Amino acid sequence: MTITNSNKQTNEFNEYKVLRDKPHWPGQPMIDTAVKYRDPKMQDTAIDSSIFNDSDRGRVAIFIDGLNLLHTALQLGIEIDYLKLLCRLTNSSRLLRAFFYTGVDLTNEKQQGFLLWMRRHGYRVVTKDIVLLADNLKKSNLNIEIAVDMINLAPYYDTAVLVSGDGDLAYAVNAVSRMGDRVEVVSLRTSTSDSLIDVADCFIDLDSIKKQIQKDSNLGYSYRPASNSNL
Repeated sequence: MTITNSNKQTNEFNEYKVLRDKPHWPGQPMIDTAVKYRDPKMQDTAIDSSIFNDSDRGRVAIFIDGLNLLHTALQLGIEIDYLKLLCRLTNSSRLLRAFFYTGVDLTNEKQQGFLLWMRRHGYRVVTKDIVLLADNLKKSNLNIEIAVDMINLAPYYDTAVLVSGDGDLAYAVNAVSRMGDRVEVVSLRTSTSDSLIDVADCFIDLDSIKKQIQKDSNLGYSYRPASNSNL
């Protein structure tokens, strides 16, 4: 297991901040995913809070760079179980909201079905149209959306969990830290920018928790095309 704590100064406000200092969240009620979903095979590891080394993380907001996570899963040779992922990242804390950012191809019915499934299973999905570049390369960057949401929601959470290794998000992470919130970065160490790790309070290597978040080989989800679902 690889956990890296950044060597940065932390003031007393950040270290001993209490929940009542935060304004009331105007959105939907917070949920406890550890109660809402628990895989039987995770019983031995689900209560191991050492992965997230702060016993009182307060209110947690999760920000997942979908494309970055997809590439990481391919490198690890696994398929992500997004219910297990949500449970693991929340780790019995109070979940404010979990965001999933991804480029979208409106003609891809399988992808539309997957995103519909995500919305119905605890994620707030943020999308941007995929842009076709030269040489038929497709690109969609949602770093701006991630950064804006992290900063705008900072008054309402105590801990931000960023699932991305993109160094372009280092400035946003540093800004959130200056506002008094804890930031945990979760990504594959070999593909994570040092500049991002340096400004985070804690870094968790996805390779160290891959067994807890991968999909069982005999378990499949039915990502039905959105056109065949009742919206």
